[in-house]
Amino acid sequence: MRCHACAKINWTLEILGRRADGYHDLSMVMQTISLHDTLDLEPAPDTSLTVTGGGSDVPGDERNIALRAVRLMREVTGYPGGVRIHLEKRIPSQAGLGGGSADAAAVLLSLNRLWGAGLDQSGLEALGLRLGADVPFCLRGGLCRVEGIGERLTPLPHAREWPLIVLQPCPGLSTGAVFGAWRASSEGAAPETETLLRAFASDDPRLLPRHPGNALEAVSRSMRPEIGAAVDDLLAAGAVCAQMSGSGSAVFGVFADGDAQASAMRRIRPRHPGACCCKTLVSACNPG
Repeated sequence: MRCHACAKINWTLEILGRRADGYHDLSMVMQTISLHDTLDLEPAPDTSLTVTGGGSDVPGDERNIALRAVRLMREVTGYPGGVRIHLEKRIPSQAGLGGGSADAAAVLLSLNRLWGAGLDQSGLEALGLRLGADVPFCLRGGLCRVEGIGERLTPLPHAREWPLIVLQPCPGLSTGAVFGAWRASSEGAAPETETLLRAFASDDPRLLPRHPGNALEAVSRSMRPEIGAAVDDLLAAGAVCAQMSGSGSAVFGVFADGDAQASAMRRIRPRHPGACCCKTLVSACNPG
């Protein structure tokens, strides 16, 4: 079975407070994008993982969330066999794009079919939350309001696919370190969620807020000034809005149409050779 594990962007990210268990209550608008990893899965007596792409920071052992997803499925289902996985990485690590979470979601969805586990969507999302806060969204996909620590998902209407340029202008950031810096500063942008939803409903890119609102962006910029410079580069190249995704360090720019996206890429690529063109999607990763 081959599966595309799609990245996500945060249109908004608001921090509502810290819980007794150390996690933060969040309110976010998130969407699946076409940038994806590819996983090939084949039943086998034992479980193994090989990885290509993504650089040396992508582990091929039990530190990889894809293997933790296999172990969790075996614990829950009692399946006696294993699976051989090859992972082709395209989503950058420590980027705020949910790459590891997308891989874990793809494994859960694929094994549910390969092993005939029969888990429904709510059962898969409950398992996903045990692996990571973004995994339930990556299982659901599309455009959603995401609340709590990531377990409360409300699908939102969407009218179009938005052309994007996504780039990671600097080394990755630890999510824990970024949240720690935010707690020390309590600085962050208020999200323009209602303005954003009106723009989605109208299908008019001119109504998109220039910076929809990510409460973590200010502290991540202080840790990696390249983030702010990249956002400015995207806006200067014609993006109708641009900001950091998640806790960083990737940023994205949204464009009115494909011609504007292509023109911007010609301007962006000399300074950011790793930039990629992609688009928002209406569904999750795709086992096939």
